Amino acid sequence: MTSALANEADPYILPAPTPDSPVVLPQWISPGNTHPNSRYRDPVWSLAPLIDNPGTSLVAIHWKNCPASLRDEMKLVTWALINGERRPTFLRTKGLSARGRGSAPTMMQKYYEWFRLARWLHQRGISRLADCTEDQWRAYAGERRDEGISRVHAEMVFGYFTDLWVYDLLSARPAGISCPPWETEGIDDYLPAADGADTAENSTEPLDPQVLGPLLIWALRFVDDFAGDILAAWEEQRRLMDVAASNTATSASRTALKEYLLPLVNSGAPLPAAHVKGRLYLARDYVAAHTGATHAQIERLVTRYKIQDLVLERPAPCPLNVTVTGEIEGRPWREHISFGEATTLMQHLGTAAAIVIVYLTGMRPQEVQALRSGCCPDPDPTTDGTTGRHLIRSHHFKNVLDDNGNHASAGEVREVPWVAITPVVRAIRVLERMVPEGELLLSAAHHDVHRPGGKQHQGAIRRTSLNRRIESFTVWVNREAEVQGLTGQAIPEDPYGAIGMSRFRRTLAWHVARRPGGLIALAIQYGHMRTVLDTRTSSGYASRSRRGLHSVLDVETALAAADTAARFRDRAVAGEKISGPAARRAVTTAGQAPRFEGRLVPKTFAKKATAFLARDGVVLYDNPDAFLICAFKHDNALCEPEPGATAPRQYACKSGCGNTVRTDTHAHQLRSRADEIDELAGHVPGPIARKLQANASRLRETAATHDATAQTIEALT
Repeated sequence: MTSALANEADPYILPAPTPDSPVVLPQWISPGNTHPNSRYRDPVWSLAPLIDNPGTSLVAIHWKNCPASLRDEMKLVTWALINGERRPTFLRTKGLSARGRGSAPTMMQKYYEWFRLARWLHQRGISRLADCTEDQWRAYAGERRDEGISRVHAEMVFGYFTDLWVYDLLSARPAGISCPPWETEGIDDYLPAADGADTAENSTEPLDPQVLGPLLIWALRFVDDFAGDILAAWEEQRRLMDVAASNTATSASRTALKEYLLPLVNSGAPLPAAHVKGRLYLARDYVAAHTGATHAQIERLVTRYKIQDLVLERPAPCPLNVTVTGEIEGRPWREHISFGEATTLMQHLGTAAAIVIVYLTGMRPQEVQALRSGCCPDPDPTTDGTTGRHLIRSHHFKNVLDDNGNHASAGEVREVPWVAITPVVRAIRVLERMVPEGELLLSAAHHDVHRPGGKQHQGAIRRTSLNRRIESFTVWVNREAEVQGLTGQAIPEDPYGAIGMSRFRRTLAWHVARRPGGLIALAIQYGHMRTVLDTRTSSGYASRSRRGLHSVLDVETALAAADTAARFRDRAVAGEKISGPAARRAVTTAGQAPRFEGRLVPKTFAKKATAFLARDGVVLYDNPDAFLICAFKHDNALCEPEPGATAPRQYACKSGCGNTVRTDTHAHQLRSRADEIDELAGHVPGPIARKLQANASRLRETAATHDATAQTIEALT
């Protein structure tokens, strides 16, 4: 009775579950979540009732993975994890980011570690959690630490073990597991030594420019040039498949089939073939649609005349009745689209559209996965008759909390919409033609083109699947580039690994910060993005206030500026002379600028980067297209930066600006570029040649001015 009264008085203690108790209690399931709820007695517990994010995999707990001797106790504490809330008194000891409840994926991470511990205990003959004493905690922590995990990962894992103790105390029948010793002694002595490789730091590398350039070119080709042909071919292919499926076996259909196939068999002519899972087969649906025969009739004929062997020897494409209008390099990109090929092209079209959106918006992958048809309506005309910007209204998920301060799986509609530039709008319009109205643009069910009408998947295509599709897209592009004679547009391997959805956001910031003149495709679009990003207004691009892509851009810009200062300092120390109205300011700045070693970026660096860039007049920006360094001072700038901008509009650099700095290296580059222009001028018509030669002369004059006015670093300090 005393225990019952204590439990009743303590709102954090959960009631004891029965075999029929739901795995997820009703109060934790959102009204729109329709996923089936498991029962306590079930061998598999689905956590889908806790998942409302369309980009999150529907995970489940499989109790067969837990040792039988510890299963009952682990079920109770895991049920407490799913339905309980950690006490506020405990959370106050864990910092501001600690939450009473976590997300389903986080619960799964804890469950994996708990089961791993359970198997370790079972191997040592321990069959009760209460027997996991301080000695066992120390031994297991030492083994887990020595497995090669990083310091930050180890701290997270040991926190999961602390939660095993915490949630056990929330159970109506606690198993009595002891408090891990690091909770009283401190955790430092249990962690691996810091080695600078912790995964909690942002070590995601941007895509190499030589990779991103052709990848983006081909993605835009699909969206802008190929989409109409592919969608029309897909519709025609589905029509033929529907016709084939509705055929009825008759003597007339059998006769038509023989009259169609047997002359091809007997004459040695090629036979209609299609690829299925990478292998050639007789295009049965194509043949059925053109003859009225059923699959059974076709199969009997194939077996009787051994047609499958003949197909492998002499396959023929099956052209769809669709006129190809798209072009590549000024010529049609296909004579026709074949039956079966439309399936592959549809998958690549969806992948291409996703690449365009994720890269040219700066969205996180899960934000792209949450986009729905209708998210980017055409803007209404403004009062002056011009057309406003396209805005994307959708959900974001990172750090979104419910009214109780816990993780909200469904996210929330972003207060400030994303601004969509033209290529993004086109990509969205293509995806809207691929899914029903109001559906997720990357709906897994509608993008499973290899099995139309088959198993209906939940939510959006998962990130791992999107990553595999990008790899497949790259393989197709490289094969097509060779066929089209465009080997210079093939996509090379990235030096830092596979192309994945998570790398595009970092890459956008990298290229805006470091390739302002556009050394890869869409230079104008990069310039447009930089302009919008610099406004820092409430309608800013891809951000909520100063968060979102602004912080990523600030990090990349700060790193780029520090690299510029370091190179400038090294050149000056090596004896190069310096010219320009901001030369003295640049020398002082370079002497004080930090030098960043390596590529790891701590999470705390974003605020430091913003503060670093806000120092008007003492930040150096490289502009390789203008052959200069800009010691950006807002009031001096002739590039007309937006009010409050902390970086120049490098693509709008103007001569005579008071922020200009040049070194001997820049002068050499100016002359080299002038020589290249002169060589080009010798191969073009007269009027164009004269303009090019005038441009080359201006570059040489700029180099000569540098030579006449440049000073050493000693003279400037």
